[in-house]
Amino acid sequence: MSSMFGKPRASSERPPQSPLPECNVAILGCRGAGKSALTVKFLTKRFISEYDPNLEDTYSSEELVDQQPVLLKVMDTADQDGPGNCERYLCWASAFLVVYSIDNRKSFEGCQRYLEVLALHARGCQRRCPVLLLGNKLDMEQYRQVLSAEGMSLASRFGCLFHEVSACQDFSRVQHVFHEAVREVRRQAEWNLPVRPLFISEERPCPPVATPVALPTHHSLATCTFNTLSTVNYKEIPSVAQAKLVTVKSSRAQSKRKAPTLTLLKGFKIF
Repeated sequence: MSSMFGKPRASSERPPQSPLPECNVAILGCRGAGKSALTVKFLTKRFISEYDPNLEDTYSSEELVDQQPVLLKVMDTADQDGPGNCERYLCWASAFLVVYSIDNRKSFEGCQRYLEVLALHARGCQRRCPVLLLGNKLDMEQYRQVLSAEGMSLASRFGCLFHEVSACQDFSRVQHVFHEAVREVRRQAEWNLPVRPLFISEERPCPPVATPVALPTHHSLATCTFNTLSTVNYKEIPSVAQAKLVTVKSSRAQSKRKAPTLTLLKGFKIF
């Protein structure tokens, strides 16, 4: 703090800001399901009609979900005919959006293969990542080939959430799905927190065992002896409801690199 003519002048230096918690979402699905359209709709509120189906990239956006900031990273995958080279997103993502087109039954059948891969991966690594099944192109209702009941049945079979959206029309529903993925990641993190004990013991050396104490016999009752046992002292700690939730951040969240801006939209025609 410096002064000029007796008036304080604030320093231009800003206090260091802590990195935002990250949530990595991978969008999976067969070609033509509308994965890129959903990604760009969420990031820019615009709809694209043409794009390169072989383009795969990751985008970042700072979001405010339930009044809590988060750095949401979205991987728009570009699998050709189904799951392939899955390691690139299985070990990276915190949540998955599996997308199909309601007017294309083949894309719906392809979703089952993705869900099977995700279920197998979850059993192998003992780490559960939230999965949302998404029926896209709700604006093509007159050409529907996949009923809503079929989507709900498939989602129920694999224990994931189900939504139907339109990347062409409704931004709010698309945004809700991405934010719901963040909420599910947060819920999963809370469920995996270790349970704190209500009491902890203080270790103290055990006193020597006392000499048995004999009680006098009355009315022909047998003589009883009682040993003095060492007691454990307990100290009460705050209950779980009063404890503060600590978010465990990954190495990516501790990186000093600033979040990139949305500049990787080459090949898109935005309207």
